[in-house]
Amino acid sequence: MDDMNAMLEPGMLVQHPDKPEWGVGKVQSNIGGRITVNFRDEGKVVIDGSRIVLLPVYE
Repeated sequence: MDDMNAMLEPGMLVQHPDKPEWGVGKVQSNIGGRITVNFRDEGKVVIDGSRIVLLPVYE
């Protein structure tokens, strides 16, 4: 898992770098490099943290 994804914790806000149309998502869990995120416009998605580096959102 990428070091950036390792810091993601439940409740943090993120964006998918290749899917900006999904909007901002809230991390639900981050277990073993599998990150479950509930995106505003896409719903719940499980991300493989070894393939995608999610972008933290600071509002």
